Order: sequence, then C-alpha cells, then structure tokens
Amino acid sequence: MKSKAALIAFGVAIAVPLLAADFAPKPVPRMQVVPLPHHEFAFQRDGQELARYHFSPEDKRPFLFPVIGPGGRSLTRVGHPHDPVTHSHHNSMWVSHQNLNGVNFWEDNGGGQIRFVKVEEFTDGDAACSATVLNTWGETNTLFLFEHRRMTAIPLASNEWLLLLDMKFEANAAPMTFDKTAFGLAAVRVAKSIGVNDGGGMIRNSESGVNEPGVHWKAARWVDYSGAVASNVVEGVTFLDHPMNPNHPTVFHVRNDGWMGASLTYSNAMTVETNKPLVVRYGFYMHRGLPSAEALQERWLDFTKIEFANFPKAKR
Repeated sequence: MKSKAALIAFGVAIAVPLLAADFAPKPVPRMQVVPLPHHEFAFQRDGQELARYHFSPEDKRPFLFPVIGPGGRSLTRVGHPHDPVTHSHHNSMWVSHQNLNGVNFWEDNGGGQIRFVKVEEFTDGDAACSATVLNTWGETNTLFLFEHRRMTAIPLASNEWLLLLDMKFEANAAPMTFDKTAFGLAAVRVAKSIGVNDGGGMIRNSESGVNEPGVHWKAARWVDYSGAVASNVVEGVTFLDHPMNPNHPTVFHVRNDGWMGASLTYSNAMTVETNKPLVVRYGFYMHRGLPSAEALQERWLDFTKIEFANFPKAKR
C-alpha cells in the first residue's frame, strides 16, 4: 500500500478532518437578486421569489412579472384580459413612453425599442436588495437615450414589501424630448381579479378619489388598486409618486379595467438635455387587505424619506 506522502505526490486528494471551530459560514442575506437563464433575474426574500425581471432582446421593453403579493400570488398580469392583442404592451409592471422625439415606444408596433445592455450592479442584504441595469432607447439604427434603472426590493412586516424604481435618463448625442402624452412613464396592469370591472376591486387616490371617475387624469401623490387575489383574500398595489419628480403630484391614467400609469408628461413635454440627466423615482407598495387612506398616506411619507443612492459609474 502506498504511503500518504506517495499518494499526495501522485495527486490523490487526502481528506483532512475539519474541526468544528474552523467552520464559520457567513450569514445569508434575507434579500437577494438571483440571476436566471433566458434573460431574467429574480428578487427574493428568504429564498422566495417576489418579482422577476425580463429583458429578452426579442421584447420591445424590459418588464417585471410576476409581482408577488404577501399571500404568494401575483398582483399583476401580462395583457388586457379582454383585449390581449392590441394591449400586448401591457407587460405587468413596466416603463415606456408613447412619444420620444416622435417615435412611439408605448405600443409594440410603434417602432421604438428599449434594449437591455448590461447589469451594472447587484446588491444583497437583510434590509434590501437591488439590481441596477443599463438600457438604451432607440430605433433599429439610432440610439436616443441611455437609461440607468435601479430596482430595489425592501421587505416590510406581514410579508408586505416595497419596490423602489429609480431611473436616470441621459441623452446620447442630442437633446431628446418626451412629448406631451398621458401614456408614460411607468405603469401597472393588475391581476384580472383585482380590476374593478372584472373582480369588483377598488381604486383610491391621495385626494379621496374613488374608482375611475374619481382618479382618472387626476393629480395625486399616490393611487391604490386593491381587490381579491383569492376567495376572501384582498391585496393590492399602491403606486407612489416622489416629490422630487417633475410635475409632482403627477397626473395618473387609471382605468376600472385594471391598469394605472403615472403620466409624467400629461401637462407638458420634457426635454433631456445632453448635459443634464432626467432623474425620476416611483414606488410600489405590495400590501395586504384594504388599508385606510391614512395608512397609505403614512406609507407614502415613509417612501419620500428613503435616501437616494448614486448610480454606479460604469463604462458603456
């Protein structure tokens, strides 16, 4: 039988007992961003998925789906439940705009495309996790804008959670104008069962408006869309507009058929100068039940106090 030294010389591994005192695994962060196959990554809390980001080059825009509520079911859907063809651009939770320098990025056949370029940063932690990506807005052979997008998932009590959406737009070679329109910049298509028409849900805003007549094309600090996700189980999404956003409080485009959007340029066009980026922040509160207006206002106030982090400096 060969000696231990001889075995080592021949490259045979020798198992060495590991002392318990030497074993010290590091803590595992509660909140993690996990890369997945097929142009996706997921936000997780304690190993359970909260949302999944899709950025296939075949799509017209990146989007989040599903967006999981406290009870484990998605609060959003892809496409209009009664008109999936002409509303194929309703991609659960997404960012887009109907008219950037005359090019339509809103509809799928509009000519514009928001393309994923790369991940700039993933961060994990107990208090939050985030993903920062670089996107471009343009046509087939023309690049209009660079968009740095950071999505941050923050855990809350009772399995509720908050998603921060931070965006910084930089013009490529010339000033770019988000033209006046009610369609853009961020939007949500809620699950069919949450919609007012299909599920008997309810819409409310910070100005005491209720359902489409009270919230559609009205300025507000927040809009909440709540309804059933299962029998006798109510959850919802509150769309939060940050005070530093241009035209705050924003006008919201909200329908009883199950969608809500923040209309950044409802009142006027907005130009991104070559030397002055446009920075925008929205929040989405995934909650249980039907919170009171006072509770939602407190959540909005907490949202406004969250500090901004600098976008990572990355070479394009």
